[in-house]
Order: sequence, then C-alpha cells, then structure tokens
Amino acid sequence: MIKFTAATCRPCPVRDQCTRTTHPQYGRQLTVPPREVHHAQLAARAAQDTPDWQADYARRAGVEGTIRQAVAVTGIRRARYRGLPKTRLEHIYSAVALNLIRLDAYWNGNALDRTRTSHLTRLEHTLAA
Repeated sequence: MIKFTAATCRPCPVRDQCTRTTHPQYGRQLTVPPREVHHAQLAARAAQDTPDWQADYARRAGVEGTIRQAVAVTGIRRARYRGLPKTRLEHIYSAVALNLIRLDAYWNGNALDRTRTSHLTRLEHTLAA
C-alpha cells in the first residue's frame, strides 16, 4: 500500500479528482497488487470479451437464478429433516414446486419476478389493488 501524507495532498490543486475523502487529515492511499495478480486480472478481463465466456456466464447466471428462486421460495439452504433419503426427497419436492410455479406463470402469461421488490413497494401495490 502506498500512502501519501495529508501535508502532501492538502495543497494539491487536483485533490478532488484524486481522492474522495473529505477529511483534511488524510491523504491519498493506493493499493498496488503484485505483478502476477495484475497480469491475471488483465487476462481475465480480456477473456470476458469473448463470445465463449459470455455464453458460459449466461448459463451460469441462469443456474444461479434458479438456485436463488429455490432459496427464496422453498428455503432449500437448510434441510428440515435428518438423513440423506429425507433430504433428497425434500429437494425433489422443492424442484417440483419450482417447476409448477414456472409452468403456472408460463401458462397464464405472467412474467416471473426478475428483480427483488422491497417490502414497502409490495405493500404499496397491495394497497393500490
């Protein structure tokens, strides 16, 4: 980490463009990663522009969305039962419930909720209906 003293930064005419701190006692701080980490980050960022990476990421985003829905709807993170057979059956029931929710939304033309809605917004929609 590279730290500049407040005495160095205070008289600087471009201090507002360099640091976000508003406290006059603190100067600029920079964190410089090791060379290997920096090159790995550059390679990873360059790979993100390829169509193969974007296709893999889209697939992963779909899987993560399904997992989030399973957690939100069925509370799948914590098993209600002990033992693998009962836990497996609970997971199967959770998957069936998600499929039924998705089929109902598809058949009725309702879009699934893609974003989180705050409690206050849901209350507002309920009162407006």
